Parts: sequence; structure tokens; C-alpha cells
Amino acid sequence: MNPYDAKRAYTESSILTAPPERLVVMLYDGAIRFLGQAAVAMRADNQRVFLDRVQRAEAIIKELNLTLNMRQGGEIAQRLRAIYQFCDLHLTSATVERDPRKVDDVIKLLSELREAWQQIAANPPAAVAAA
Repeated sequence: MNPYDAKRAYTESSILTAPPERLVVMLYDGAIRFLGQAAVAMRADNQRVFLDRVQRAEAIIKELNLTLNMRQGGEIAQRLRAIYQFCDLHLTSATVERDPRKVDDVIKLLSELREAWQQIAANPPAAVAAA
């Protein structure tokens, strides 16, 4: 097995065995990483890389939004949905206006959410831990 295959197998195993809270953190990590790459590409005037990385981040944000349980999530789910919609609109605006600062704004916002989810993943509620 070459090193790439081993890393890929480890990554796939990590995803398949991770609890839901950890999966959310992993999604935030991916979106933040792609947006960081997008901001660098935009500042370097590399439109192709910028668009690719923004599209990848937008796909993750859409997935986070679609997986919200609006029936049981209550006010938290509603607020997260509003944040994800803001991120989507802000990234569209960043693309149209070619403004990397708007990408940075989304990175900051997602980083704050990621930290909150990291704390939840580290200390899952009793009901989740018992499941």
C-alpha cells in the first residue's frame, strides 16, 4: 500500500467512524481550508483556483444547511440556517466584487462556529454520549 492509499484509507475510516459532532467539525475544517485557499488565490489574481475553492466551500456550507433539523433544532437551527445563508450570499458578493475581505469575513464566522462545535464534540451532551 503506497502512502497516499494509506492516508486515504485513514481519512475514510475517520469519517465513517466519527460521531456526528465530529463530522460537523470536519466539515467546518474543510470549508475554512477551502476559503483560505480561495482568499489567497483571489489576492494572487488566480480566478480559476479562487472559483474552484469557493465552490467547494459553498458545497460544504449548503450541506451544513441542508442537514439542519428544523423541526427539533428550534431557535438554534433557525439561527444556523440564517448564518449559512449569510455566508452563501457573502461569498457570492465576494465573487462578484472580487473582494477577498468578504471571504475573510466568512472564514472568521465559520471559525467561531467551528470552535463551538469542537467544544460540543469534546464534551457531548449526555443524551448523545449514551446513544
